[in-house]
Amino acid sequence: MLCRTCLRARVAALQAAAKPSAAHRTLIGARLPKPSSSRAITSRAASLRTTTCSASRATSPSTYTTRRTLASEAAASSSSSSATTSESTSAGLEKPDFLDAAESEIWDRLVKEFSPVELLVQDISGGCGSMYGIEISSDKFKGANMLKQQRMVNAVLGDLMKQWHGIQLKTRVP
Repeated sequence: MLCRTCLRARVAALQAAAKPSAAHRTLIGARLPKPSSSRAITSRAASLRTTTCSASRATSPSTYTTRRTLASEAAASSSSSSATTSESTSAGLEKPDFLDAAESEIWDRLVKEFSPVELLVQDISGGCGSMYGIEISSDKFKGANMLKQQRMVNAVLGDLMKQWHGIQLKTRVP
């Protein structure tokens, strides 16, 4: 669910993307026959809208999780010696390169405080930075119930969270 600001931003972006450039209109007009009725105009506009919407739904790099990287690292380290496994565990998580500035700040704070085994930080507000989805798995959560775990994360991100509409938080013990 998106807030009104996020919805307005998304609608504005879709409308801007739906308006073809002058060169694009010339190409479309040159290739397509002129419509003989309003029904043809409607179907052409609908096809443009469909093309624009499907293009905007393309998977962005920020939707990929670090979990996949961790799984491949775990598979590689399980085939090697136990010394290599302990080295990769102590090295911590590798920060993804597709995080924006706000996601990066959240990532840094959580890694510094919790030394997580798994961490996913994602702007789920549609790009305006008003809501984030965070999945974190850390040994520091052992012995704490889910509410206590989430309060621990809220304490670390408290000043940042004052600027957000919401947070989707999933915590777990590895």
